[in-house]
Amino acid sequence: MKIRGAVLHAMGAATPYAQTKPLVIEDLDLDPPGPGEVLVKIVAAGLCHSDLSVINADRPRPVPMLLGHEAAGVVETLGAGVTDLAKGDHVVMVFVPSCGHCLPCAEGRPALCQPGAAANTGGTLLSGGRRLQLKGKPVHHHLGCSAFAQYATVSRHSLVKIDPELPLEEAALFGCAVLTGVGAVVNTAKVAVGQSVAVIGLGGVGLAALLGAVAAGASRIVALDLAADKLELARMLGATDAFNAGAPDCAELARSATGGGVDCALEFAGAVKAMELAYKITRRGGTTVTAGLPPPGHSMPLPLVNLVAEERTVKGSYIGTCVPVRDLPRYIALYRQGRLPVHRLLTGRLRLDEINLGFDRLREGQAIRQLVLL
Repeated sequence: MKIRGAVLHAMGAATPYAQTKPLVIEDLDLDPPGPGEVLVKIVAAGLCHSDLSVINADRPRPVPMLLGHEAAGVVETLGAGVTDLAKGDHVVMVFVPSCGHCLPCAEGRPALCQPGAAANTGGTLLSGGRRLQLKGKPVHHHLGCSAFAQYATVSRHSLVKIDPELPLEEAALFGCAVLTGVGAVVNTAKVAVGQSVAVIGLGGVGLAALLGAVAAGASRIVALDLAADKLELARMLGATDAFNAGAPDCAELARSATGGGVDCALEFAGAVKAMELAYKITRRGGTTVTAGLPPPGHSMPLPLVNLVAEERTVKGSYIGTCVPVRDLPRYIALYRQGRLPVHRLLTGRLRLDEINLGFDRLREGQAIRQLVLL
């Protein structure tokens, strides 16, 4: 079938993107689903820093690639062997397909699925195949989803069925921002009622984590970012303290506000300085979690004596250490109870042909979460 989608032909374009247009709206051919695959009509897809990091070459991927990985839609066609979905079902896309058979999957850690990671790096579906063509030549899939298009053929393992009463515009945010942010709090850090938490980097994922910390019952929530408007929003969403991350005395202020440091500091900025700040404001015996994804060559020295003598824990969190079929329904239930107000993260809606402008806004920190409506 013919579809329209946003294709990246080369990484590292100059800015502003509204002028250079790194994402080109193309007419592509989309193959029907193969065995174990599903054709989904995309309704809404979110703009995320994980897309931006491919556009600006921070995270190299094969091109040409049809971007987009945070989305919700409606099942159109089922491939052979898919028996647990039906035409018309509402689904959220998950950007790590899990095979269910490798060692991480067997251990209950589908976010670390080995075949899923290999497929995502190679720009294929979980099967190893590609279902997109442009003028007869293959186009790579982005994280198994390629959601900046009217339709997508994806692995069944990239989808979670949801309650059709949840508007799909709202549901789209759960596939990345909420799974990653809330999951980092409750799954990776295992924040307990009454603990203190810091969130460094108040983009869509960081603010979702802040909402998760509120829902988990954290007694003190410190928000840290460079943007004053994001710090104000963080206060409105439940932060008890908010400090400019660029201030020379930021770490001292955060430690003072929390009696010597937080039980858990969570970093979402994807920058070494942000991770260093997170480590500085973690208390003795506390946990520092990073879910930010800086460029592959970036590294950070750790004071090993301090790590040992203070019994610190440093952890990575990928897609919120999630089990999607378990966690998505839980987070959606909290949202519908009013305890996880994810809709407050939505700051704009775009047409597909406005997508480059949307990434300018994201790059400049002018937006939290924007949706392309297909």
